[in-house]
Amino acid sequence: MRGDGIVRFGLLEKGRAAASGNFRDYGIALIVFASIAFCLHLDADSTLAFQDLLGVCAWVFLFALLRGESRLVQAQVLVAVAFATVGEHFASPYMEGYIYRFHNVPAYVPPGHGMVYLTAVALARSELFKRNLKAITAMVLTAGGLWTIWGLTGAAQKDAVGALLFVVFVLFVLFGRSPGVYLGAFFVTTWLELIGVSYGNWRWVPIDPVLELPQGNPPSGVAAWYCLVDAVALGTAPAVVKGFIWMQAALWRRYLYPEVVPRLLFAPHLQQDYIPALAPVVLS
Repeated sequence: MRGDGIVRFGLLEKGRAAASGNFRDYGIALIVFASIAFCLHLDADSTLAFQDLLGVCAWVFLFALLRGESRLVQAQVLVAVAFATVGEHFASPYMEGYIYRFHNVPAYVPPGHGMVYLTAVALARSELFKRNLKAITAMVLTAGGLWTIWGLTGAAQKDAVGALLFVVFVLFVLFGRSPGVYLGAFFVTTWLELIGVSYGNWRWVPIDPVLELPQGNPPSGVAAWYCLVDAVALGTAPAVVKGFIWMQAALWRRYLYPEVVPRLLFAPHLQQDYIPALAPVVLS
């Protein structure tokens, strides 16, 4: 009987942990979806100074959302922000594939990419996606396919680039290492692109400057660009974490350990049996 009670207690605790994780994942998605709409609405006719203020708020929101995440996810977000920011400056101010209102990269865009990535991860690990991944995949590919067909046949601004990007997106979903993340990216990026374009926060130029093909406003397969950011973040983050741990250990051995340990060894208030146990932990 006692063993059964322990098992039931363990299952109960596991269920509570799962429920807590689900609540957090859905909360992240809800906050980010609402924040995107609110931020883009405020920026639709704002000044450049107010746009910078929105950027500060976006960074605060991102750091707050990351507090409960693992070091690996935090590293993934860091990589996503860095890679996407470089891509933004190349694709918009330099190549002018799409143009923001002030012909810049708004201050809220880099942290916004971090929130977009985190939302994709949160959706991918939620019970909704885990239990219904095949159905969600079919729904997303169907919706994206119809959007692509409309972009080629019915849209005022023809969308050949969107069709190519949609093919890339399909490859990410079917053969990528984290299809749930890419599916989550489809929802959040479609949301932000449609809102941003409708408010006039940015616009995609009719002819892509690289491919010299017509593209929609936004392109139907625009999620593929965000999937590229996600793939880089997923693939690079483990090395970033290892590098950070190595740097911590190196700094400790080079600068902190020679200063801290000798002082502890001669601290009269410490028990002597505590000192031998300290060094192996620090050096390991």
